[in-house]
Amino acid sequence: MSDLTYVQSVVLGVVEGLTEFLPVSSTGHLTITEKLMGLKVDDPAVTSFTAVVQLGAIVATLIYFRSDITRLAGAFVGGLRDRERRDTLDYRLAWFVIVGSIPVAVAGLALKDVITGPLRSLWVVAVALIAWSLVMVVAERRATQSKGERDLTLTDVLVIGLVQCIALVPGVSRSGATISAGLLRGVDRVSATRLSFFLAIPALTAAGLYELKDVDTKVVGVGQILIGTFVAFVVAYASIAWLLRFVQRHPLTVFVYYRVALGLALVVLLGVGALSAT
Repeated sequence: MSDLTYVQSVVLGVVEGLTEFLPVSSTGHLTITEKLMGLKVDDPAVTSFTAVVQLGAIVATLIYFRSDITRLAGAFVGGLRDRERRDTLDYRLAWFVIVGSIPVAVAGLALKDVITGPLRSLWVVAVALIAWSLVMVVAERRATQSKGERDLTLTDVLVIGLVQCIALVPGVSRSGATISAGLLRGVDRVSATRLSFFLAIPALTAAGLYELKDVDTKVVGVGQILIGTFVAFVVAYASIAWLLRFVQRHPLTVFVYYRVALGLALVVLLGVGALSAT
C-alpha cells in the first residue's frame, strides 16, 4: 500500500506543472505542499517522486517546442557531418544548449546529498524566495534587452548555465535564475525565456531519469507516479504557452511580490512554530 494517495499525487502534479517554468520555484512550492500534506520532505522516496514528476513538464516542453528541437537537432547532426553547416545559427544554438547544461549537471551530481538533505528545509525556501527576488529586480532594472537569439555568445550561455546551478537551492527558481542571468547579459526577455526552456530539457530529464532508481513503490506507488506525471504534463504545457505570451509585455518583477509575500509568510509560520522546517 502506497503512503502517497492519488489525490496527493494529483495535487503535486498540478503544483509541479504550474511552477516549473514560472520564476517562483517549483521545488520550493513542492516542498511547501508536501509539508502541508504531512509528508516528510527530506524522505528519499518523496524527493525522488518530485524529481520524477518533472518529466511530465519536460515532455510538455518537448511537444511545445517540437519544431525548434527538431530543427536544432537536425542542425547539430548535420554540422557534425558537414563542416560547411557549422556556421548556421541553429548549429551554434544546439551547441550552446549542450554547453550551458554541463554546469548544472556537474553541480547536481556533486551536491546531490546536500540538495536532497539539508537544503530540503522550509527555512531555506523562505530565505531563497526573498533573496533571489532582489536579484530579479536588479536584473530587470539593468536589462538592456539588446540581444536576441542570433546575438548570443558562448560566454552568455556559460554565465546563464553557471547561474542555473544556484537554482539547485529550493526557492531560487531555475527559470528565475536563468532568465535573470540572461537579462543581466543584455538578452531580451523572450529570448532569455526560450533559452531557459531549452536548458531545462537536458537538466530536468537527467534529474528525473537519475531519480527513478530511488523511487520506493511501497511509499510512492507506480499509479501515483504516472498520474502525477501526466497532470504535471498537462498543466505545464498550458503554463509554457501562458508564460511566453506574458513575458512579451510584462517584466519578471511582477512575480517578485508573490515570492516575497510567500517567503515572509513562511518565516512567520516557521517562527511561531505553526510549521516545522523539515
